[in-house]
Amino acid sequence: MSSNTSDIGAAYAACRRVNARYGKTFFLATTLLRPEQRPAVHALYAFARWADEIVDAAGVDDREGELNRLERLLDKQPSNPVLHALADTMRRYDIDRSLFTDFLAAMRMDLDVTEYADLDALGVYMHGSAEVIGLQMLPVLGTVVPRAEAEPYAARLGVAFQLTNFLRDVGEDLDRGRVYLPQDVLGAHGVDRDLLQWVRRHRRANVRVQRALDELVAHSYAIYQSARPGISMLSPSSRPCVQTAYTLYRDILGLIGCEVLWRRVAVPNSRRLAVAVPGVGRALLARAMTR
Repeated sequence: MSSNTSDIGAAYAACRRVNARYGKTFFLATTLLRPEQRPAVHALYAFARWADEIVDAAGVDDREGELNRLERLLDKQPSNPVLHALADTMRRYDIDRSLFTDFLAAMRMDLDVTEYADLDALGVYMHGSAEVIGLQMLPVLGTVVPRAEAEPYAARLGVAFQLTNFLRDVGEDLDRGRVYLPQDVLGAHGVDRDLLQWVRRHRRANVRVQRALDELVAHSYAIYQSARPGISMLSPSSRPCVQTAYTLYRDILGLIGCEVLWRRVAVPNSRRLAVAVPGVGRALLARAMTR
């Protein structure tokens, strides 16, 4: 094995470890991809995680400067394992660099913006934080239609996943000073930041908070439904992975209640296995048929 091959292998292995540690549901879904696809997905995840950790770092004085530095490093010969793997992935799959620029722009918004007036305002943020993730993934997953035809569905699924995370992590985000749930939806149900903090502090359900969450859960379900046709546009060998991720993330919505303000809800392992095992069978069949 050449030194260069060894280096890129080690870089992808480092990204895989990041994905396995921090993105358990997502990592489980990636095991259903063809082995040659997985490293690229791990690289995309590890880069996104790196930027996210800069945003949430408590002891970093110049977080915007760190994000700017990270963006500049995208154009240099990478020495960091994550950037080395990412550069290889971008080149191998012809992923547009602007998708990473837009992602980092959204990460900068997190440094100053602490709430969003409505879904349209939140959508501006989610273009960079969610839609571009789906668009980064699409070349790796492959399509059976022209890529441009599948792109709107990939972007929409990224938004569905992001909204699910916002609902699941509302308590943790509140501790960071952020409320991603749209203010107009909360206000329509008589909910404000003080009430959310009261529920978190006292660990007690509140009917107004529950109604606001229910409305946003319904909105999220609708986005999942609108994104679903895109799965059949993917390469057959990629569909089991995305279908598994789709099902497991969508399942989280069924767990959303006031308790998300004081504890992290998760799909039970028994359900994960029940969804993933059939996915393995579909993945193996798809691989066999494409040989």
